[in-house]
Amino acid sequence: MTTEFKLPLISEGVEAADIAAVHVHEGDVIQAGQIVLEVETEKAVAEIPAPQAGRVEKILVKQGQTVKIGQPLLTIDESAAQPANAPGTTAPPAAKTAAPAPEKKETATAKPSPSSAPPAASATAKQPAAPAAQPAPAKASAAPEPAAPAAVAKTQEPSPPNIASGRGEASDNGHDSAPVPAGPATRRLARELGVDLHRVTGTGPGGRVTGDDVQSFVRSLTTGRAVQGGPAGAGVTLPPFDRFGPIERVPINKLGRVSAANLTVAWQTVPHVTQHELADVTELEEARQSYVRNIGQNAPKVTMTSIMVKAVVGALKAFPHFNSTIDMAAGELIVKHYFHIGVAVDTDFGLLVPVIPDADRKTVLVIAQELGALAAKARERRLDLADMQGGTFTITNLGGIGGTAFTPIVNYPEAAILGMSRTQKQLKIVDGKVVERLMLPLSLSYDHRIINGADAARFIVKLAGILSDPFKLLIEL
Repeated sequence: MTTEFKLPLISEGVEAADIAAVHVHEGDVIQAGQIVLEVETEKAVAEIPAPQAGRVEKILVKQGQTVKIGQPLLTIDESAAQPANAPGTTAPPAAKTAAPAPEKKETATAKPSPSSAPPAASATAKQPAAPAAQPAPAKASAAPEPAAPAAVAKTQEPSPPNIASGRGEASDNGHDSAPVPAGPATRRLARELGVDLHRVTGTGPGGRVTGDDVQSFVRSLTTGRAVQGGPAGAGVTLPPFDRFGPIERVPINKLGRVSAANLTVAWQTVPHVTQHELADVTELEEARQSYVRNIGQNAPKVTMTSIMVKAVVGALKAFPHFNSTIDMAAGELIVKHYFHIGVAVDTDFGLLVPVIPDADRKTVLVIAQELGALAAKARERRLDLADMQGGTFTITNLGGIGGTAFTPIVNYPEAAILGMSRTQKQLKIVDGKVVERLMLPLSLSYDHRIINGADAARFIVKLAGILSDPFKLLIEL
């Protein structure tokens, strides 16, 4: 009997993935649990095991192709299966399996849509997902979101209001209550950007609304152009570069495409201003190095970034509107009374921003330990969705690379982002004497709708003061 093997659920909120590698060929005899493909999402690379033994009849995908959850990957002739230890065959390595997460229960009954995505399941990047479930019915727009896992719920952002209607997805602006066909990730993006899905034209199969459609809708609002569908920059006509010399077209991975789209939305939505400052960290760096030398090799690595996470919390407490999101439709400021600090991590796959939750309740040592673990997970593409959710303020550090200042882009819908450049020694006059001091360049980009220039200057001066006095860092935080 020949069966189709379809792309199973990979992790929470993932609707599609790119084929990173195909490990089998047509005609190969495979065992149940054998890794046959690797797929890449914006968060991780996941191994996909075969659900049953048999002979690979036909491979339906190729490397680099984008496939959706539930799309056929290959066909397997189960009648040609060989015993795992049959003579002349080598048993494949045991595949790591993940216990299937409980399915989310819908709180309202809706008519199933042919293009609806299957319910999301939680699975880590290194764990193959369970075989795909049947597609779930589309969620009624008037129903509340199903409860998320505890780790996600803890850092979940309040839903900003709708840009177009001033409300959520529920139809109080003249739309009927019929659900809009869209997957969980698209609905989450719409909530974060405050977009009414009823106002968005879907370009997916059967009119399904995609994340690119939502981002294009936001761009059309901010630029005054009714652009519907397509990725950021898709409407731009490029010149034929190959007329002028040799060129090479290099595919952008999924993480790069998602980052580009999100940065475009952030840049076009937020009126950016950047404030620069130099913080004197001479005593702080001496204390940090002394601590690192005496703490031992197995202790967490206390970096200037981990110290900055704690220092930023002190500045955010002094200026609460830096820890907020603007609700333009309602004319309100959503001030968050929790401090989840995102830290940008440079990886071979692109920039990722894991979040340190409740940084105000943790010591610098605990923050350093968590930051080291998250950075390692990011570089190995093992971050879970919960690791990158709920941030209220972001820090990005280019000091290890170089530079004196830069203009970081606000991680929308946050209000501000702090950039750190390489420390530099400078001569300063202190008490009438010329002394050498270690200065840390800081670059604060902020949403000018929320923060005025005077408050931005006060914030960064407050932050520089905390960093310049290790005792103040100790007693105030």
